[in-house]
Amino acid sequence: QVQLVESGGGLVQPGGSLRLSCAASGSIVSIYTMAWYRQAPGKQRELVAQITYIGGTNYVDSVKGRFTISRDNAKNTVYLQMNNLKPDDTAIYYCSANIRTGRDITRNYWGQGTQVTVSS
Repeated sequence: QVQLVESGGGLVQPGGSLRLSCAASGSIVSIYTMAWYRQAPGKQRELVAQITYIGGTNYVDSVKGRFTISRDNAKNTVYLQMNNLKPDDTAIYYCSANIRTGRDITRNYWGQGTQVTVSS
């Protein structure tokens, strides 16, 4: 079994910062692309940022220059540093990882989500 556990969400004022973490555990052989998605009330889930095993990154336009995705392959963990947060960033943030398990099966796994609220 594989689990993704997120942490680091919370309430922050506009202009503030938060750092999200997502740790994968279980019968893991390899972790390929890792990503952060978010879903705001009444909106579809959107890809925020993704990072390949060797560190290639991609961001949605609305967060470029404010958010940074990184990963620690030794810890099976992905991070999202969010700076200059705006009310429009308010959403539930989910991590996702493409993982090959000990059963030689590769598929996407999801975390349970962590709430980020940006409000004064």
